[in-house]
Amino acid sequence: MAINGITAFRDLTLIPLGASEILVIACDSLGGIGPKPYDSVNASAEIVGKFTARVPLMEVLACGASPFVAVNTLCVEMEPTGAGMIKGIKEEIIMAGLSAELAVTGSTEENAATCQSGLGVTVIGRAAKSELRLGRSRAGDLVVCIGQPKVGIEVLDGTKKADLALVKKLLAVPFVREILPVGSRGVLYEAELLAEYSGNKYVPTPSPGIDLRKSAGPSTCLLVSVAETHCTALRELTDLPLFVIGNLK
Repeated sequence: MAINGITAFRDLTLIPLGASEILVIACDSLGGIGPKPYDSVNASAEIVGKFTARVPLMEVLACGASPFVAVNTLCVEMEPTGAGMIKGIKEEIIMAGLSAELAVTGSTEENAATCQSGLGVTVIGRAAKSELRLGRSRAGDLVVCIGQPKVGIEVLDGTKKADLALVKKLLAVPFVREILPVGSRGVLYEAELLAEYSGNKYVPTPSPGIDLRKSAGPSTCLLVSVAETHCTALRELTDLPLFVIGNLK
């Protein structure tokens, strides 16, 4: 769908900059998880900031764009909760190769007391149109889930999950056609989108080994499309579990 040249592609917003460059925008939000008394899941403000920023950073990076601005909208006071969230956000931004001092802007809630945590993070990136890794999957490709979908308190269980470092490693491998972080709608939803936006049909594996409908919270796993001949090489890139969840036709 395009309006005045602005295009929605999956969860991304694409804005052309002249003939050869494009802005890529992604966002994520979180509520009810944090250090506040009415939060459903208890977690430090720093952890909350890190994981909320991770999602849009992964989405922008995964499509081949370079993030250069992060905007935080914090529904909490600056001290102490907001400061902790911003610290976590900056840690993730540094992992993405950004300047934490120059690339972060946002606001906090200073007019009312808050008893439950809430925040949003928007990330803006830039890419040459020719470098965008969107809609590149092909018929015959395998759809592979790297990592496992986790949500809520499971995110804090200490096990390794998909992260920005993994996305950057996969971007450097030519045989990985597309990378798609999984969100709250689950693996099946994202796999069907991956197929749809590349002009294919997703055919699920009968026994994929994971719950395809479970929320992946803050993108604790991600999907990649690869030719079947590269599946073994893909396994060598990470120590996270891999699940072949289907193929494209």
